[in-house]
Amino acid sequence: MTNSDMTAPRPASDDTEIRPYRIEIPQDDLDDLRERLARTRWTPDLPGTGWERGVPTSYLRGLADYWGGEYDWRAQEKALNALPQFITTIDGTDVHFLHVRSAEPNATPLMLLHGWPGSVVEFLDLIGPLTDPVGHGGDRADAFHLVIPSLPGYGFSGPLPDTGWTDGRTAAALTELMARLGYDRYGVQGGDVGAFIAPLMGRAAPERVIGVHANALVTFPTGDPADMAALTGAERDRLAAMKEWQDRSGAYMQIQGTRPQTIAHALLDSPAGQLAWIVEKFREWTDPAAELPEDAVDRDRILTDVSVYWFTRTAGSAAHTYYERFNDPSMWAPKERSTVPTAVAVFTTDFSIRRFADKVHNVVRWSEFERGGHFAALEAPDLLAADIKEFFRTLLA
Repeated sequence: MTNSDMTAPRPASDDTEIRPYRIEIPQDDLDDLRERLARTRWTPDLPGTGWERGVPTSYLRGLADYWGGEYDWRAQEKALNALPQFITTIDGTDVHFLHVRSAEPNATPLMLLHGWPGSVVEFLDLIGPLTDPVGHGGDRADAFHLVIPSLPGYGFSGPLPDTGWTDGRTAAALTELMARLGYDRYGVQGGDVGAFIAPLMGRAAPERVIGVHANALVTFPTGDPADMAALTGAERDRLAAMKEWQDRSGAYMQIQGTRPQTIAHALLDSPAGQLAWIVEKFREWTDPAAELPEDAVDRDRILTDVSVYWFTRTAGSAAHTYYERFNDPSMWAPKERSTVPTAVAVFTTDFSIRRFADKVHNVVRWSEFERGGHFAALEAPDLLAADIKEFFRTLLA
């Protein structure tokens, strides 16, 4: 299937067949991207301003010029197509996924879940260390068979065909995907949006999910005065940082969560706008030690992620999943504590607080790192891979 198939009507009922998939973006789409970038109407920067008001034109214009000129999508496409890819229809929508099996026969099945503004591109540097630990200086007992889906409505899964795609519905679809692949027992790892969905998969199928590993896990105050009184100074600082983030950096979430269709018109029509919408997050959410996005994540890797959204026309569809999250009563209803063993990896820009996480998750491992930010799989794949291996090693011992 190619990108040109993305807007075709979806089947009314599920076809459970798992079909091979190959990325083949039409040349016309590449030419259109370059033409649109060349015709961008740029807004001027205000004197004396920088990133505090959003992405500066002085930076964005240079990145857009590179995207439309030197950046080589075909090389990135070839690299992605070197990995086994498939697509299947679940609950009326297509789900694309990478399925990279380890050469180790006793490898543990593991699903990796991206977030927003992420894609399967996030995990490219994890595939080798997790599927072939011996080849990367590790132990064969730490090998995984990897299933890496494009979340429904994101990337090569294509735009959603209908409303109602809550995180719970997505979790059910991905649980079904693992069942179709014949995996009766498996782990799940997720960051950002994936850190919402991974625990829900554990709740949906606790008898199948061995453990949940999460990074960029959002933890909300419990409302219990005793919990608030027991917060350490460091935890209070982290909670204050989360409040400041909501006040100063949460505009994207409010827009996508309340008026996704409005922003969709802009993002699907303007590649420069789409680039700004995403690259801002690679500046704000990465390790604070990085001055520019490409200081934290390879520039071509960032542009490949942005290109996936652009060529698949899924920026609007992804935004609609925020609307579903905002308007899903079950998302915000009190939950019983999960029974599935859970590990939480906290990187430099995360706001996770253990005493809050413990209320809803069965947290058995808590790791904090001094390097890497929100996009841990891209910024610090070595740290994330090691933490994943160590967590599941304890569960399988």
